[in-house]
Amino acid sequence: MADEILLSVDAGVATVTMNRPDQRNAMNTPLLQALRATFDALDGRRDVRVVVIKGAGPAFCAGMDLKEMQQRHGQADPEGNVVEVLQRVERSKHPTIAALHGDAIAGGCELALHCDLRVAAEPARLGMPLARIGLVIPFPLGQKLVEIIGPAHTRHLLFTGQPIDARRAYEIGMVHQVVSADELSTAVQALARRIADNAPLSLAGIKASILRATSAREQIVHDDLDAAATRARTSADAQEGRRAMLEKRKPAFRGE
Repeated sequence: MADEILLSVDAGVATVTMNRPDQRNAMNTPLLQALRATFDALDGRRDVRVVVIKGAGPAFCAGMDLKEMQQRHGQADPEGNVVEVLQRVERSKHPTIAALHGDAIAGGCELALHCDLRVAAEPARLGMPLARIGLVIPFPLGQKLVEIIGPAHTRHLLFTGQPIDARRAYEIGMVHQVVSADELSTAVQALARRIADNAPLSLAGIKASILRATSAREQIVHDDLDAAATRARTSADAQEGRRAMLEKRKPAFRGE
């Protein structure tokens, strides 16, 4: 198992920890590869009933690694496609819980949304600031937002690019429970225990039924939207947006 991901299993509850605390658990290629490999391995384990995902350090996950993206000039990484990895997490045969002790931003927010359940500490923030760095949300990830919080709240979150706090996330159905920072671990473990004590075949069948019920979204053709997202990701504005974010200044977009 790569150092970017830590795994422990205790009494049927697997805990997957993103372990890049100094980079706020930003998703680089090794982390995405390790996350995919971890979920592949967990599906074959009979001693696991529930999977908890959390981040080391102050943040849950800050999204994609902008330094790595800048080095690739915005080109997609075929070895660490974030959409495919998030969909792999969603297809886990075990129920999944995102434990949000800190910020879940962009890809980190989407990772939480691709888990079955989300518990947030009061200091946590969730946001999708893609428009602030010149990016377009990949179509499947936009679908996931609409599925969970509806089109109206999706528009507000994406158009403004501003994060929302945990209480607001609860109000719009983005998280299932909000607790104090001190209570998060206890609340997550209690939820995981309640699920893990249920019949494994029932849990597997329920999850498979829910995934089947939402599978129609995969039939929507979106090649034109993928092309638009690629144009945005490789544009001069996106280069400027990533530089500005890394340099902690306001970007100067030119629409090109």
